[in-house]
Amino acid sequence: MDCVPKPMAVVAEGEARVRTIDGVVTIVQESRFQLVDDAGVAHLVVLGYESLAEPDQLQALAAGQRRVRVRYTDSAEVIGLIAHDVTTL
Repeated sequence: MDCVPKPMAVVAEGEARVRTIDGVVTIVQESRFQLVDDAGVAHLVVLGYESLAEPDQLQALAAGQRRVRVRYTDSAEVIGLIAHDVTTL
């Protein structure tokens, strides 16, 4: 079973490859959150420094079990995905 996120779109942005993934925010701790994708796979996501989303907004998304789309990049320095943008669907 392949547990690698299936990107909806891939766009080259400088050296990093930006991908998107849809899912539901289920757990939030400060600027970290768990996103469960449509296949039921849980992903650890960390808000990037340039992200417009705020940690307190994540709590509301988790409480409402809202579906979101996350634009992210992978990072060798962080365990998890780095979120650049979080939008509700």
